[in-house]
Amino acid sequence: MISTDILIVGTGFSGMGMAMKLRESGRSDFIVIEKADDVGGTWRDNTYPGAECDIQSHMYSFSYELNPGWSREYSAQPEIWAYMQDVARKNGLYELIHFNTELQGAVWDEDRLRWTVTTSQETYDTRVLISGIGGLHIPNIPKLKGAETFTGPHFHSAQWQHDVDLTGKKVAVIGTGASAIQFLPQIAPHVGSLDVYQRTAPWVVPKHNHDIEGRKKAFVSKLPGGTRLYRNSRYWLNEAQQLGFTGPLQNITSIMEKKVSGYIRKTVNDPEVAEKLIPDYRLGCKRVLKTDNYIPIYNRDNVSLQTEGIEEIRPDGILGKDGVFREADVIIYGTGFHVTDAFEWVHVTGKGGRDLSETFKKEGIETYLGISVAHFPNFFFMLGPNTALGHNSVVFMIEQQTKWIISMLDTMTERGAQAVEPTPEAQHEFNEELQAKVSKGVWSQGGCTSWYLDSQGKNRTIWPGFTFRYWWATRNIEERDFAWERAA
Repeated sequence: MISTDILIVGTGFSGMGMAMKLRESGRSDFIVIEKADDVGGTWRDNTYPGAECDIQSHMYSFSYELNPGWSREYSAQPEIWAYMQDVARKNGLYELIHFNTELQGAVWDEDRLRWTVTTSQETYDTRVLISGIGGLHIPNIPKLKGAETFTGPHFHSAQWQHDVDLTGKKVAVIGTGASAIQFLPQIAPHVGSLDVYQRTAPWVVPKHNHDIEGRKKAFVSKLPGGTRLYRNSRYWLNEAQQLGFTGPLQNITSIMEKKVSGYIRKTVNDPEVAEKLIPDYRLGCKRVLKTDNYIPIYNRDNVSLQTEGIEEIRPDGILGKDGVFREADVIIYGTGFHVTDAFEWVHVTGKGGRDLSETFKKEGIETYLGISVAHFPNFFFMLGPNTALGHNSVVFMIEQQTKWIISMLDTMTERGAQAVEPTPEAQHEFNEELQAKVSKGVWSQGGCTSWYLDSQGKNRTIWPGFTFRYWWATRNIEERDFAWERAA
């Protein structure tokens, strides 16, 4: 058994940011475990054609590790992953990480006030457990009748099989989410035929991606403070979008809806197909997708849009609910990830034998600030429930959580506390206020069902407001909201 004071799980932006700031705070007794063989999280795993971020590069990065050399306004996966690897090397993180070590379970010892963590390699004994596993790492493959009978290659976009040559093949793509709208334009020119199975049309807005060059590149890379100024401008530009989701300008989204609908009708030659690509819910209810090249693929002779649904999958193709059978050599799932139910894969047992996933199922997914949970002492989430965003960079949220956790560790030391957890009352009060705000937003009022919602129809994913309000909420430790416990 390996003993450590703090154990961090995952090496995406969350785990890396936590490790860097722990070291900066003067702490050295911590370990990071990672299920794969390199850092990067979702940006290591998602290598499908066309993978790129929908937040500007200068905002989707650490504020204390600015990169004046971003090549594009919205960077592609290889550049983001390379940035993360460079940051890890620069900050000596590789030496702290136990790779190929996957979390299997964690149990709180009420007598010793410590966690026993089991993994695929070692068992760890730790006082503090920090989950940086995120919510976009467990592929969501729908259970479709006959799926197991399909004899051709079939895979999820997050598990792209690069050894499968799609050239000239009959390809079926199930799902039109964030990943699909990026890889579909990349594969459409090369496949023989492409059947796209859409359940619900996404709102797709122009991305206006471009190379950072000329005067802009000179401003960012050569002007003293230019990189930070540009980053700040991106932050406030993104933040302003929140006014259309929960603020006083919600009605302004109707203008964007008309603009996007008009663009689709003007771009797509077949009026019937165009109408199928226009959502019947409010913009922002589901994740708003950004792209410059998705909609035009439906003018290609080899691309067809199917919206009737899937009856069953057969060994050589897909039978639609319209009664039409369409042959397929390859099936690709662009169906996203398990998000609100991702905790079912995290086997964490707290006080009194409480299972985290069962608690969330029975009592609802509730935390304090999206970071800590009642009855689970010294267990901290990064990008936990209701801290994801639909308008700005989650790296900003990660940085606030990192600071809060370090402040909590400092406060524990000052109080001589070995263990801490939010009181059920404080946690409940936080969630009552949060859900009241969420219920007024477009995610709840927009007329859709999305992965933002849990099985009870409550939004357990999005932070319902400006990110600077989260900064304000996490700036201090409200000591009265916690139960503190000393070692016996």
